[in-house]
Amino acid sequence: MKRNKLTYFIETFGCQMNERDSETIGGLLEQEGFVQAQDVLDADVVVVNTCAVRQAAEEKVWSRLGQLVYESGRRGNVPVIVLAGCMAQLPGTVERIKQRAPYVKLAVGPGHIHRIPELVYRVLEECSAKPVTAVSPSRTEARRTESTQMLPEGLPRVKVPGVSAYVAIMYGCDNFCSYCIVPFTRGPQVSREPEFIIREIQELVDQGYIEITLLGQNVNAYGHDLDRGPGFAGLLERIDGIPGIRRIRYLTSHPRDFTEDMVDVISQSRHVCEHFHLPLQSGSNRILKLMNRGYTREQYRDLVYYIKDRIPGAAVTTDIIVGFPGETEEDFRDTLDLIQELRLDGAFMFVFSPRKGTAAARMDNQIPRKQKSDRLQALVEVQNEITRAINKSLIGTVQEVLIEGPDSRNPEYYRGRARTNKLVVCTTKGPKPGDLVKVRVAEAGTWYLRGPEAEHPKGHI
Repeated sequence: MKRNKLTYFIETFGCQMNERDSETIGGLLEQEGFVQAQDVLDADVVVVNTCAVRQAAEEKVWSRLGQLVYESGRRGNVPVIVLAGCMAQLPGTVERIKQRAPYVKLAVGPGHIHRIPELVYRVLEECSAKPVTAVSPSRTEARRTESTQMLPEGLPRVKVPGVSAYVAIMYGCDNFCSYCIVPFTRGPQVSREPEFIIREIQELVDQGYIEITLLGQNVNAYGHDLDRGPGFAGLLERIDGIPGIRRIRYLTSHPRDFTEDMVDVISQSRHVCEHFHLPLQSGSNRILKLMNRGYTREQYRDLVYYIKDRIPGAAVTTDIIVGFPGETEEDFRDTLDLIQELRLDGAFMFVFSPRKGTAAARMDNQIPRKQKSDRLQALVEVQNEITRAINKSLIGTVQEVLIEGPDSRNPEYYRGRARTNKLVVCTTKGPKPGDLVKVRVAEAGTWYLRGPEAEHPKGHI
């Protein structure tokens, strides 16, 4: 089989950082002559880029791997299967491959994805029964600059459809929240040099992308490990001045490191969107301490009020975990009370799920499933009522919307996101993907705003 005739297919699980990594994996393979297959069952090489944040996510991948080899085997075309991403970094994964999935020929951690083409060729040439591995050593107290998770600069990426693009500004995580495995799979926190970030964003803007989303496990800590250069606030200022850029977003934020200076910079910027996603996780100081979050409910409240004071109309959303080990009814009430007080625009809400390898999974006083589910339902009802009320208060306002594509329910209309990240359906038929239009909100639900263009000609901004 000639190298330039090999085909590949990538399946991505998990977060936006994994999606960004998959773009690089695709770019690297195409640079070596691979061609993207239209169907996974037609590919010579299948890369499964994995997530390990929850046990359920890991089990989903193992199930998918079995399904892939079964379906491809029936067609007589078993591909080289590559297990990439965070699962490859978990202790015991290689042994589990040998026992449960011997058809996986290559396991590659996040810090080694640039080696996938050469390792695929090695697998094809050696035909070894043992999986080839490229993973980073287990995390130690080594200096951040010694991280083996940071990718080389200048790697290619495939051009993805759409109006938005991701740019990683840092790798790894030093937070060590007690429920999270990410610091162990993604390694120590390391920031990219600002000039590489600026150059990548300028290239994406020149390619026609309207919106850039900056990625990191904790973007607010950007630059803490650099001897020189800007912190996150300074980086936002520099990106805001890139010629041609229209919108800037970022994730994920950590309330502990989100400073008032950052809020001030965003309030004065032209292109940084007025959406703040600040994972609260719990409204109880006792639980926050057990989670090792590094802030109190009072500090979180002060930050939200500062944002709302400096940037009227800004949207603040959050993440909340209910049923953390040892959570009492009083702790849960603290969360409900804070949510009712702050009246945030939305929340991703989850029951606590023990993750093997984390401190929280070993804690006593695990909460029964039924109790966790009941608390989640109560929280969802409170938050959804708040979200509906906030959205209905926007009826009659004009929102700047970046059109992304046809509305799934009414394909004759197009949908997109307001600067506050709210989903907006434009009921005027003129706009197309990539247009920035002004929409006058005429209808609002829990998950959407809807209305016609507010200005002409064609409402383009």
